[in-house]
Amino acid sequence: MRTETEMLDVILKTAETLQVAAVAMSGSRTNPKALKDEFQDYDVVYVVENLDELISDLSWTDQFGKRIIEQEVRLGHRRLFLMLFEDGNRIDLTLCPKEYIKEWIESEADFTVLEDPKGLFAPYSPNPQRYWTNPASQIDFEKACNEFWWVSAYVVKGICRKQVIYATDHLYGICQQELLKILVWQVASDRGKVDIGKNYKYLFQYLPAEKEKEFTALLDFFDQKSLTKSLFATMNFFHKEAQAFSLKTGFHYDKVTAEKMIEYAKERLETNETFTK
Repeated sequence: MRTETEMLDVILKTAETLQVAAVAMSGSRTNPKALKDEFQDYDVVYVVENLDELISDLSWTDQFGKRIIEQEVRLGHRRLFLMLFEDGNRIDLTLCPKEYIKEWIESEADFTVLEDPKGLFAPYSPNPQRYWTNPASQIDFEKACNEFWWVSAYVVKGICRKQVIYATDHLYGICQQELLKILVWQVASDRGKVDIGKNYKYLFQYLPAEKEKEFTALLDFFDQKSLTKSLFATMNFFHKEAQAFSLKTGFHYDKVTAEKMIEYAKERLETNETFTK
């Protein structure tokens, strides 16, 4: 596997060959808090003046090495090329027309300029607080609670109908995301603005180990029985944390509705023939 020095060398040499206007890198390799391992991508942007010419013939990408798989994505005025190489390295390369540098910067939490002879990045500053979360307001809290308990009914419906994908999507994609918000706000209420990272990846660094263990135990969506167990555990976890947050902040929590929704789920799922066999 090529080293970071070797990868940066090929990235800069390819940029020189293409005569790009500037080069910058973002992502975990610019974040000192990020875990250092072989799976870190090289998130690179080439600021270019000839985008159409470059994408008309992509043979220049061979300079990076032999690829196992690749993907091209259109991002507004930019093009993103995702490349996984045979040696295990990966480059996520964005080609950004120079007039749209701001568009790229606004999509990133932080970045490091590698080459910029014309000073194109000079007017801009990194925004390392993109994934920082502020303490919640009463309205934020009420919306999160309402969304959680409302969507829990969709999970119940999906399980009863034996629609595992539908139920899983609502349970993890919405309900458990609202639970994560509550956990973040618990931290923020004590610490103020906090960096939780993309997809909450730093959240559990701020919490006791048992919280992460409790949340991880929720992520079993194998079948209807597992989904039912996860739903009830998620409901109880949310209910417990929301009450604790309410006591800490003085925010109103609609405990009556929460308990009615737990009872609603029990009435429909505990009597469902799938789980009484």
